[in-house]
Parts: sequence; structure tokens; C-alpha cells
Amino acid sequence: MITDNVQEFADGENANFESVFVLSDFDSAAYSYLYKRENRVVGPPVVLYCATKGEPLQFSCRPLYCTTMLNLSLCFTGFRNKEEMKNLVNLVHHMGGTIRKDFSTKVTHLIAYSTRGEKYRLAVCMGTPILTPSWIHKAWERRDDVLFHAGDEAFRTEFKVPPFQDCVLSFLGFSEEEKSNMEERTLKHGGRHLEVGDERCTHMVVEENSVKELPFSSSNNIFIVKQEWFWGSIQMDARAGESIYLYEKPNDSPAMKKAVSLLSLTTPNSNRKRRRLRDTLAQLTKETEISPFPPPRKRPSAEHSIGSLLDISNTINYVETYSSKPSKSSTPAHSKQSARWQVSKELYQTESNYVDILSTVLQLFKLPLEKEGQVGGPILAQEEMKTIFGSIPDIYDVHTRIKSDLEDLLRDWTENRSVGNVFLKYSKELVRAYPPFVNFFEMSKETIVRCEKSKPRFHAFLKINQAKPECGRQTLVELLIRPVQRLPSVALLLSDIKKHTSDDNPDKITLEKAIESLKEVMTHINEDKRKTEGQKQIFDVVYEVDGCPANLLSSHRSLVYRVETIALGDQPCDRGENVTLFLFNDCLEIARKRHKVINTFKSPLGQTRPPPPLKHITLMPLSQIRRVLDLQDTDDCVNAFALVVRPPTEQENLLFSFQLAAEETVKNTWLRTLCRHVANTICRADAEDLIQCTDPDSLQVSTKDMDSTLSKASRAIKKTSKKVTRAFSFTKTPKRVIQRAFMANSTPDEKSQMLSSENRLGSSSTLAVSSATSWFVSHALTQSCCWT
Repeated sequence: MITDNVQEFADGENANFESVFVLSDFDSAAYSYLYKRENRVVGPPVVLYCATKGEPLQFSCRPLYCTTMLNLSLCFTGFRNKEEMKNLVNLVHHMGGTIRKDFSTKVTHLIAYSTRGEKYRLAVCMGTPILTPSWIHKAWERRDDVLFHAGDEAFRTEFKVPPFQDCVLSFLGFSEEEKSNMEERTLKHGGRHLEVGDERCTHMVVEENSVKELPFSSSNNIFIVKQEWFWGSIQMDARAGESIYLYEKPNDSPAMKKAVSLLSLTTPNSNRKRRRLRDTLAQLTKETEISPFPPPRKRPSAEHSIGSLLDISNTINYVETYSSKPSKSSTPAHSKQSARWQVSKELYQTESNYVDILSTVLQLFKLPLEKEGQVGGPILAQEEMKTIFGSIPDIYDVHTRIKSDLEDLLRDWTENRSVGNVFLKYSKELVRAYPPFVNFFEMSKETIVRCEKSKPRFHAFLKINQAKPECGRQTLVELLIRPVQRLPSVALLLSDIKKHTSDDNPDKITLEKAIESLKEVMTHINEDKRKTEGQKQIFDVVYEVDGCPANLLSSHRSLVYRVETIALGDQPCDRGENVTLFLFNDCLEIARKRHKVINTFKSPLGQTRPPPPLKHITLMPLSQIRRVLDLQDTDDCVNAFALVVRPPTEQENLLFSFQLAAEETVKNTWLRTLCRHVANTICRADAEDLIQCTDPDSLQVSTKDMDSTLSKASRAIKKTSKKVTRAFSFTKTPKRVIQRAFMANSTPDEKSQMLSSENRLGSSSTLAVSSATSWFVSHALTQSCCWT
């Protein structure tokens, strides 16, 4: 029942039933009166929610206005104002949520005022969303939306606590460009920045490779951290713990301390201590021999020439830690080595470095990006991962085996050992592995650049890993270009080995075959690249034509010709329409220019693309074209042609007539190209017989008055009539939410009457029912009513 005086019901007690009070205002005097007497109070959204779900009324020991936070468990941290926190707790309870004092796995959301404290650290480690108090206030503003839930990711994303909230950063040792970039990102992620030395700074981010001495003594009030902390916080989208990123002076590292202690020995004559000293110096310089065999014995003056020979441009000497395979035990070298051996060793050295580069790409970039359970969610989408890395694992696998074979060959070297056989052995695998990556390298590079600009977490991920010594200060794009350069480099080295191989050596012929096999791989890559460019053109057509069928995408299909035309008949679209014909090797896509472009298209990857300028009409197999008509030029018909088409759904032939719109298109060339592909599709050798020269008057085709005012007005009238027809269509149904609300608040008799009336009444009656329903719901929600 409905009442304006809750007191007459609030004090009454009845053992047979419970009174539930429905209030639309939880700040009213009626609410306070009922709350003090511990009466059960709910809001109208709860009633509508339960009616929509067909469930009994939600039970709550506290007043429950809505179900906006149903099944959510919140924990608070960093609050100092108790009154504010008390208000937030009440709002959470009114929306059906629960509060937990201590953080645990049962907490679904952490409400934080700062990025400090144990609760914040635990939430970051467990991947629990960390949100600002504004999330609760905004959810309460939408309390009357029955279908809204505060836990929806799209809603809560804008209320995430930024990683640098409450942080004031300064930057030391960076270039002006890099410093400006980092300061900009600091502001973007909720922090502030000041100059180095300002007492208000909470963090000083140091470029550890360039800073050898701090400009002032460190203070307990400021964190002095490496740049990895900065980029790591952005990558996680949460403030990283400072303890593992603290900056240490170079002479404070454990290795240096150990070295100093060893260098301070007072007994230099001891052989044991000298050995320890030598080992320590080797550790400090990190001397590691990459080759499994010693270099050939040369006079001291020749050492520099050997170094220059092995110093291949853009080649990184990696530590064995990142090598794909442990080196085997070496054997003593021959006292005198040939030029053939020297170049073969150079081939092995470059192959070893190349394998290490591929290993770095996989270990530092690909595997971490693929790792499940990343803090803050996946950094890149699966499609972006495939585009960037492609067949790198396959290339790495085959070159790891090539490196191993070269290593075995050089260990047991004789002049008759075959270097060419190593590459002949893997030629088929190289053909399979390289084309998919090399052909799409430009797309891979573009994807990296685009994602780095649009995804701050990916930019931070690259900054962290590209700064590591394994990358040799090279970017991911610079590392990924190596497979593109590798095969030509190998072919040159094999040619050099062949030059130093005697004519009676069996490896001479084998090297020639190996070089030819590599050239075949590179030729295959070029051919596949042309095919790939054709595939990319098909993708461009799909993006350009709205409603383009998905089956247009096919591995055997390629774009042959594109022609701009004007329709001259009523098929396949209205006369005067601008029509684009896309000729593929087996089909013809016909699309018209869109009359009006509205909105923009957003792809699954997040970038915004311009709206498609064309509208799909039909995708026609070339086998349906029975004849190509070359219409003779007359006073009334210029530069026109027609197609006689017989679709399987039609009993008679159809005539599609067009006028070429672009002056650069040669009609004869276009028609011959079209006929050749039609003949190929239907397996006919006589392509020329498909063309027939015809008088346009016999087909009633004319290009006259196409640009006249009367013709344009006629086309405009047709378009307007279609729009008017759509505008006055009364087939739209009322909103489901209103229907459910009306059904939920109606008696069984009213429900049956409504259903029967909907079956009888027309569109105008439906609109009247919708209006009545809307008035009924709004009227019911503004009343204070009592259920007994």
C-alpha cells in the first residue's frame, strides 16, 4: 500500500508477516525514522531488479537502495578523514556491497587515497583493481539504473589510481628530449615533477649508465631509484616497489667491493693470490670467450687485423648466459690456419651472434609479452603479437641447428670438410621460415611504432628491456631487421669461402649449390612479397567497402584492376550512381559511393579508422559474366561498356551498363583484362570471343544528360523518397527496459491485458502503451510505498 505517514506502520509488529518499506529518498526524515527502529528498507531499483530477474526480494540487514555493487567486496586504505570514510561505507552498503577491514583474496576492489602502504602492495601483487573514492560516488549517481553494475570494467577503468599519485619526481642524467618525455608521462600518470634538489621531491630517477656521482648527499626523505622503476610502474599501471630499484654508486656494487678487498692484499708474491687477482679482474671486465675453439696462432702485430675481420658492423657480442646452447669443449688449434678456415670461422661468429640476437628477441620481448597473469592485464593483443614476431621462433630454431653444425665442423676442421652441405641441409626449412617474416616486416615495424605511441605500458616495456645490456642499446625494430639482412650476408660469406676453396676440393661444387639455394630462398621471398602486397590490397578493399563479404579474403585471390564508373541503367544500382569495380582474378566486387558518411570505424585493436567511403552492392563470380559488350561511341553514348550477367537466382540475363569515369582508364585495355580473367575462370582459351562490339541504341543505353540539372534532381528525389520512407517506418518496438518495468509492476490480469492488446493494436497503439508505461514507472518510483 502507499502511504505518506510511515509512523503508523513502522511501530506495528506482526508475527505473521514482515513489513518492507520502499523509499525513493534515503536522506529523508522518513528514512531516518525507519532506520532508527531497524525496519527493513529498500529502494525502488531493488524492487525492479528482483521483478526483472524473477527472484524474491533481496534480503539485507541494512537499508538497501539498489544492487549496483552486489557481490563486490571492498577494502579501504590511506584514509585519514573518518567522516568521509563513514559516508563511503554507507553508500557501499546502500548499493549492496560489503566492506572488509583487512585485505585478503576475498577483496574484489581496493579503494585507495595513496600509493603507499601494505594493502596497496598486496593489491598490486594480486592484480586487484585499485580505485579512487570517485568510483563509489559516480556509482551512487547511477543508482536508479536497474541494469547498471559498478563492477563493469568499462565503467571502473577511468577511476583507477594512477601509478604516480602522491609522487613528485625529478630526473637526473637524461637528455633533454628523454627528460621532457618522462616529465610528460609523469603528469599523464598522476604525478608531478620538479627540478633535481627540490626538497618537495619524493623520488629522484637516475640514468644509472651516465651518472657516476650524485650532486648531493642522499636523504631518507627521498627515494633514489633507477629508471627501470619509472618504466616498470607505467608498465604495471601501478607504483612499483622501490626497494629492488634503488640506485647504487658504481663503487658500491658487491662485485666492486669484492674486487677492492682482493686488490688490497698485502702479499703480492703469493701465486694463489695472484690467480685470485687475475680472476677478479676478469670478472670486472666480464671477459667471456664466445668461440668454442681458440683463435689461430698469429704474431702479435696481426691481432688487430683479426679483430677488424671479426668486427662485423651492427653485430653484438653476447655473454654466454643468453646463448642458445652451451659451447662444447674446445680442441687445440692447428699452428697454421688457411684463409678458408678464417672465413669459415667468421661465418660461425656471425651465425653465433645472429642466434643470440634471436634469443634476445624471444627471451626479453616475446615470452614476457605472452606471459599469462600480467599485472594490469595483457600489454598487447594476440593479433599484435603475431604481427610483430611472426615466424621468429621458426627462424631461431633452424639457425640454432646451423650454428651447432658449424661449431662441429670447425672443431674437427680439415680442408675437405664441407661448409656448403650445412646450408643445403636446411634449405627447405629456410624457405618455410623466412618468407612469412620478411614479407610482413614493414607491417611488423608499423605495429611496433603504433603500439608504442598508443599504449603507454608497451612503451614502458620497451624502455625497460631495450636498456638492458643484452640489447646492445638497440631498439626492438633494429633487432627484428636482422632476419631481413641475414640471408644476403650468408650468401656473401659463402661466396668468399668458395673463392678460397681450391678447384679440386669437393666443397667447391657444394658451395655453389648452397649459394644457389639461398638465392632461391631470396627469390621465393620476393615472389611471396608480391603476393603479400596483393593480399594487403584485398584488405584495403575490405576496409574501403562497407558491408564487404568476408569470403572475399582468400589466399588464392589477388586484386587485378580497379575502375571508377557511373551506372547507366537500373542494375545493379540506380542510374547516375558512382560505382567502383574491383576486378579480382576470379570475381568482381561492385560497390557504390556512399551518399552520406556518418561516424567513424574503430577496429578491435583500438585505432580509429576513417569511415568506409563505399557501400557494397554485390560480389559476383566471373563465371556469371556471359558476355562483355564494348558499346560504340555515339553522340548519345561515350566511353561506355556493358556486362551480360546471369546470376543463378535469375531466370533471365541481366544487363549491367557503365560509363568509365576516369580519363586515364583505357577502355580497350580494361575490357581485354576483364575478358582474359573471365576466360581463365571458365577454362576457355578464346578470351577475345567474349568481347562483342555493340550499338548502344539497341540496348537503350545512353550517357546523355548525366550531368544535367534535371538528372541530378531526379536522383535527389529518389534518395529523399527512400529517406522519408525509412523515417516514417513505425516498426520499432518499445524499449525492453520499460516493458520489463511495466510487467514487473503489473498484476497478472494487467499483464494478460497488455499482451492481448499488443497483439491487436497497431503501431500507434504501441506508442501509446509505451507512453503510459513510462508515466507509470516514473510515477511509481517517486512514491513512498509499503509492502505487507
